Amino acid sequence: MIPVKYSNTMLLNNLIKSHISRHVQMLRLISSGQGLSQAAQDAKEGWLSKLLVRRIEPTKEPHSRMLSDKDIIYELQTHNVKPDSRSNYLSNYENTVRLIESRKQELNTELVGSWTVEVGDMDQILNLWKHTGGFAGIDKANYLLAADKEYVKLEAIRGSYLRSRHLQYLLSFSYWPQIALRKGANIYEIRSYSLKPGTMIEWGNNWARAINYRRNNAEAFAGFFSQVGRLYNVHHIWCYKDLHSRKETRESAWRLPGWDECVAYTVPLIREMHSRILYPTKFSPTQ
Repeated sequence: MIPVKYSNTMLLNNLIKSHISRHVQMLRLISSGQGLSQAAQDAKEGWLSKLLVRRIEPTKEPHSRMLSDKDIIYELQTHNVKPDSRSNYLSNYENTVRLIESRKQELNTELVGSWTVEVGDMDQILNLWKHTGGFAGIDKANYLLAADKEYVKLEAIRGSYLRSRHLQYLLSFSYWPQIALRKGANIYEIRSYSLKPGTMIEWGNNWARAINYRRNNAEAFAGFFSQVGRLYNVHHIWCYKDLHSRKETRESAWRLPGWDECVAYTVPLIREMHSRILYPTKFSPTQ
């Protein structure tokens, strides 16, 4: 337990720091030619705006309709592989992909990307599928695959290579760029966020602006929010040439006016977040 005296000292120090920060901001505004009263008001609003999450009015529209304008469902499979079974898993999954591709027209399903996790859980593999028939199409595909003996056999064998697995159905944010498959040697980063319930619209409002600061290098690959599985989950997938270009690209965003405000508004919405670096598998459509 923190002593009362020490706790009070910490509180006092924080208040002094915030007070000084506001006055420094006021002086900058005054030096730029603004009046004293206007500077004080602007400084106060700027300071408070970074502490408060803006209120979202109630709506009778489902969040999915407000944030996504497509009848396309994405399926994110997270497979945790036994350390000694990685090559066997990849061979098995490649055969599964080929089988589904051979029935692509009737299944309305296609693989978008398949990645091994190289930073994070290094025995983890992510597979991203696209379903163009909505949830009715997924029901149909699951029914057809359950009757396919070769598919069932491959799935049963694959189970022996896994420690665990997880599946989510996702929708794509309407304000993100269209998914464009990449060629050449690339790495990917998936940044996953667990949001506070009720904050998805606020997240979308802010990121609809924030994404404009991250378009210059075409690093934005995909942005999703969960519909089934772990709820209030957001996944942003970015594409870079390598880790060094990732560092430079992310640092350049902080030099753009407005990016810091978007971050300040969205951070209070997050309960948990983590980042994973991904390498495409050899059979991944996006490289």
